[in-house]
Amino acid sequence: MSLKSQVESGIKDAMRAKDQDTLRALRAIKSLILLEETKGGGTGELSADDELKLLTKAAKQRRESADIYKTQGRPDLLEKEEAELAVIEQFLPKQLTEDEIKAKLQEIIARVGAAGPSDMGKVMGVATKELAGQADGKIVSALVKGLLA
Repeated sequence: MSLKSQVESGIKDAMRAKDQDTLRALRAIKSLILLEETKGGGTGELSADDELKLLTKAAKQRRESADIYKTQGRPDLLEKEEAELAVIEQFLPKQLTEDEIKAKLQEIIARVGAAGPSDMGKVMGVATKELAGQADGKIVSALVKGLLA
């Protein structure tokens, strides 16, 4: 079942349940999907990889907005962003723990033969592809920097 059909099904369920937070988040996801599908040069269908990138970007935006609202003392807006983030995360793969990320990074470092901080680019190139959607890029970058130092 494609992401688009899952979202459309979720929208119907949220409308029946009168769950406004879930409905708002699902409509935002559907809007992103439709925009991406109709973008110039698009095929009209999204690959699983494109869907993952779309959801990851949406989740990152919600996290950043939530952080801003938290620092500005806006609990009303913070609550909305966190509710939307929770819905988006249902469609994302399970996030890895820091220990799991570190173990995968050590394996990648051994595979590419990285020896020091100058090899960070090689490691990050492989790591971002392999850990896409499973780990935040900032965390991966910090751990790679620590492991190569």
